[in-house]
Amino acid sequence: MRRQKKHVRNTRENLLTTASNVFSNKGYRYATVAEICNRAGANIAAVNYHFGSKKALYIETWRHCFSKSIETHPLDGGVDSNAQPEERLRGYLEAFLALAADEDNRMFWIEQQERANPTGLLNEVIRRELLPRLKGLMKIVREILGQQVSEAQVLLCGLSIISQCHEPMAMRRMQAKMSESSKALPSIDDLSALASHVLKFSLAGMSAIRKEAENSERLIKNAKEKKIDNNGSRS
Repeated sequence: MRRQKKHVRNTRENLLTTASNVFSNKGYRYATVAEICNRAGANIAAVNYHFGSKKALYIETWRHCFSKSIETHPLDGGVDSNAQPEERLRGYLEAFLALAADEDNRMFWIEQQERANPTGLLNEVIRRELLPRLKGLMKIVREILGQQVSEAQVLLCGLSIISQCHEPMAMRRMQAKMSESSKALPSIDDLSALASHVLKFSLAGMSAIRKEAENSERLIKNAKEKKIDNNGSRS
């Protein structure tokens, strides 16, 4: 009985591992259940038995890759939760870049395939899994910006930080498949330098936004006080 359960678990794990390779190379539309089962050494009925459908396998494969990636590269970067927000942001950046650079991380390539040929099948699972992590980043950004800054500006700053990491790493992965002569830009190999650049660039931008918000609040406060003084003088 134990051997049978272990065999079932192994088959499921093999299907997920194989599916991550096939989906990351071919995308959802061009991947077939037959190829996945053949490469996993499983009966073609195994996908329906373990997942119910190709669609469910696709969703579970992304979730599986995501869980493995986060387990290997926790997004706090090993920085204590009580550390200063600037230090926690550095930890987040270093972890995010390490995750994106990990050659075993098929999640990234599956997402790239989904961008190229959208199915919409991953929208819900990505939203459900990534939203809590995005909120963690936004909490750090809010602490750096202060309470005067609007939620819209906090969101824009957070998205800017993510984009500064995501796009260079996407380019890095694409260039890894190119010959040296066909590369438009030099490869980004020093992830620590990239993390430091994004941190410095983002902190400078957020500092300017915070000062602007504080100055605006000060002007409004002064205008209100002046109005009160004028009304008092008239009476």
